[in-house]
Amino acid sequence: MNIIIVGCGKVGETLARQLDEEGNRVTVIDKSPRRVSALADASDVMGIVGNGAVYDVLREAGISNTHLLIAVTNSDELNILCCLVAAKSGSCRTIARVRNPEYNDEAAFFHERLGLAMTINPEFTAANEIARILRFPSAMKIDSFAKGRAELLKFKMPEKCPLEGMAVKDVVGRLHCDVLVCIVERGQEALIPNGDFRFEPRDIVSIVASPRNAAEFFRKINYRLNSVKSVMVVGGGRIGYYVSSLLSRSNIKVKLVEKDAERAKELDSKLPDVSVINADAVDHAALLEEGLADMDGFVSLTNIDEENILLSMYAKEVSRAKVVTKVNRLDFDSVISRLDLDSIIYPKNLTSDVIVRYVRAMKNTIGSNMETLYNVIKGKIEAAEFLITEKSPVVGKPLMELKFREHTLVAAITRGKKVIIPRGQDVIEPGDSVVIVTDLKAISDIKDILVK
Repeated sequence: MNIIIVGCGKVGETLARQLDEEGNRVTVIDKSPRRVSALADASDVMGIVGNGAVYDVLREAGISNTHLLIAVTNSDELNILCCLVAAKSGSCRTIARVRNPEYNDEAAFFHERLGLAMTINPEFTAANEIARILRFPSAMKIDSFAKGRAELLKFKMPEKCPLEGMAVKDVVGRLHCDVLVCIVERGQEALIPNGDFRFEPRDIVSIVASPRNAAEFFRKINYRLNSVKSVMVVGGGRIGYYVSSLLSRSNIKVKLVEKDAERAKELDSKLPDVSVINADAVDHAALLEEGLADMDGFVSLTNIDEENILLSMYAKEVSRAKVVTKVNRLDFDSVISRLDLDSIIYPKNLTSDVIVRYVRAMKNTIGSNMETLYNVIKGKIEAAEFLITEKSPVVGKPLMELKFREHTLVAAITRGKKVIIPRGQDVIEPGDSVVIVTDLKAISDIKDILVK
C-alpha cells in the first residue's frame, strides 16, 4: 500500500518504521528538515519537508496514488485539515490523531460528515487500557477479543506457584481450568511453548480464556484477586482526566493528585465525583497523608518517565496497591521491563497498534477479516483476531489436520457468545472469531498462518 504520514514525532516515527517493515511504501511529511532527514535515513521511507495540509506538498508526496493518509502532528485541527485536503485531492482514506477531550464525543461527526476513516485519541485509548487493568488487578496486561468475551492476560508467576515444574500440557487436567497457555517470557526470551514446556519461577505467562475462566485459573494458582475499590492517580493531564472519569463511573473511589493549582481547580469542576488534590507527588508525605498506604490501585501519569517509575516503585514499597506506570519513551523498554513494576503503559505503542491493525485490514483479504491486533511483546509476538468467512482455507477441518506455520497457535475460537479454548479435534466454522498468536511478522489474513 502507498501511505503518507504527516508528522514525524514519536508516533509518526513508530508508525513509519512499522509500516515500512511490513512492505508498505511510506512517505513522511513534516515541517522540520531535521526530523524528516533522520527518519528517511533510518528507514526506507521517502521524506518531504512541508505542511501536510497544503495541496502542492501532498501532490509532491503522491497523493493521487495514495491509499491511506495518517495525520499525527501535535495539532488536532491541522490533522483534521490534512485529512480533508487529502480527501479532496485524491481517493485515499484518512486517519487523524485527535487528542482534545472536547472533540472526543465528535468521532461520529468526523466519520459521517467529514469522511474520515478513523480518529484516534491516544490518551483515551491509554486510559481505557489502564481502567481495564485495574478492573482485573491480577494481570500485568489485558488484551480483549470478541467484544470482551475472550481475553489474553499476562501475569508474573507468584511465589510458590502450583505451576512451577508443571508441563503446559498438564495445566488443564491438573487445575481443571479451561485456559490456554500461549506465551512464556523468561529473561530476554519470548516463547510460544509446546505441551512439554515446563514452567520455572518468575516466568511471565500469557493465557487466553474467558473472563470467568481466567478468574478461576488465578484462584487455582494462588494469585490475589482483590477487587480495586480505591485508586490514587498522579498527574492531571489528558490521560489522568480520562482515567479518573472512567474509574469514577465504575463506582471506584478516585483521588487525583495534580501539582498545578489552576489545572487542579479545572479538574475539580469537571470531575465532581473525584477527589482532586493540589499537591506535588514527589512529596511522599503528601501521598501518605492522602491515604496511599491503603489504596487498592496507584497510577503514575506525570509527563516525566523517570518520575513515574520512581513514584510507582515507592507505591509498591508502602502499599499493596496494583501499580500502573505510564512511560512515553520507547528507547529503554528492555531495561524498564526488568524493573519490579506491575503494569507499564506505552501510549505511543497503543496508538500505532490501532492504526497498523486498520492498515492490515485494508489489504485484500480473501478468507477473513482482521478484527483486532495487539503487539503482545513488541517486535516479537502478536495476537490477531480474524472473522472467518466461508471461503477461508481453515474452515471445515479439525485443527490437528491443518498445517500451521511454525510458532503459530490458534488461541481461541468465539462462536456466538461461546468461547472455545481449542484442542486438536475442534473445527473452525464460518462466522467464528479466531484469535491467532504468532511470532510471524505482518500477518494480515488467516491464510498467512498456513504452510504454503
